[in-house]
Amino acid sequence: MSIEAIKSGELKQLAGTNLEDEDLSKTDLSRANLAGSTLVGTNFAHSKFEGAHLEGANLMGANLQQTDLRANLMGANLMQADLTGADVRGSNLRGANFMGATLSEVSFAGAFLSGSNLINVDLQGVDLRGADLRGANLTGANLKGADLSRADLQGALLSEANLEEADLRKANLCGANLTSANLLCAELAGANLDGVNFDKACLVGTIAQKFSK
Repeated sequence: MSIEAIKSGELKQLAGTNLEDEDLSKTDLSRANLAGSTLVGTNFAHSKFEGAHLEGANLMGANLQQTDLRANLMGANLMQADLTGADVRGSNLRGANFMGATLSEVSFAGAFLSGSNLINVDLQGVDLRGADLRGANLTGANLKGADLSRADLQGALLSEANLEEADLRKANLCGANLTSANLLCAELAGANLDGVNFDKACLVGTIAQKFSK
């Protein structure tokens, strides 16, 4: 396997390849096929993945800082990966595992995150506008100041999550579990709150307006 051929863009059919701990920073991997590949600890900082296939790839501990990650990452393992400043708008991240990942300044607007594992992750101030988070596990996640307006959180697990000052305007929270969640001064105007479990949740200062679809 020639790393130089990958870095030059000549080689993009890489499904199932082992590139663990390689340095592929600033590499154009747009539309590359890396499905099922082992990318543990790989350095992809400032690389481009637009339209790439990363389904089921193992990106544990990978450096994805400032990457264009608008790709198919369905079922990918992103545990402990560093996605600081990454662009994943509209990406397919269904069933992806983000436990221990660094997600500061990531743009998840319009991303598909249904069924993803986001337990205890730090999403403070992150852009999740219009994201599909149906059935996602956000237990204990820090979503302080996050923009979740128009996000679909139907059936999501948000127990003990910190949603202080989060923007949830017109979000769909139908059937979501917000047990012991902190919603201090959260914005809930126009949100669908049908069947939400608010048991022991902090709702001080929230602005809510229930509506029916």
